[in-house]
Amino acid sequence: MESESSLLKEHLYQLEEKLLKSEVRKSPEELSLLLKDDFFEFGSSGNIWSKNDFLGQEGAGAVKMTLSQFDMHPLSEDTVLTTYRIFDEDKVEHTLRSSIWKCTNGRWQMFFHQGTKTKGPRKAYYL
Repeated sequence: MESESSLLKEHLYQLEEKLLKSEVRKSPEELSLLLKDDFFEFGSSGNIWSKNDFLGQEGAGAVKMTLSQFDMHPLSEDTVLTTYRIFDEDKVEHTLRSSIWKCTNGRWQMFFHQGTKTKGPRKAYYL
């Protein structure tokens, strides 16, 4: 039987994957469910984004990205840090990613996200 931690890790992995899907990224309704109202992001571009920046007509925009080396680091009972790598197929760039997820009323939503450009794929230090 899978542990509660394994189930949560799989659930958060699926939420991170969902946020990479074009149909979700272009949907203000979907993004509104996945991002907390006070969400903010430090993008790999150097830009700072808020939830409201993604709720316009185009949402967060389409991407072609592959997620790998996903891991989860509990911070408290209702707050978790996820870390992983992304390969952006359009930009041909690698980034390290981290997200903070908070659970409110039984629903996990992203509170913070950061992308940091890096060189090609390497085994992460935390694995």
